[in-house]
Amino acid sequence: MSDSVNRFLGDTPGRTIVKLVVVSLIVGFIMAVFGVVPADILYSIRNFILDLWHTGFAALGRIGDYLLLGATVVIPVFIVIRLMSSRS
Repeated sequence: MSDSVNRFLGDTPGRTIVKLVVVSLIVGFIMAVFGVVPADILYSIRNFILDLWHTGFAALGRIGDYLLLGATVVIPVFIVIRLMSSRS
């Protein structure tokens, strides 16, 4: 079992914990220097997804607007063409 744990972690559990602590300290220091808070990261991801969601539906609304705008020209022209071709 110890061999499978070492293989999963990439090293012994003790060395892996030490590496994780060192990397966590470095990343924490860098985040503190730039004023980044973990909650800000989560809020940024949430806001990105919400903005993408709203923008996507806004794009669908614009497509609907284009469809209606084009239909105001295409449908009457189609009807006129069909009426003229049925008289011949």
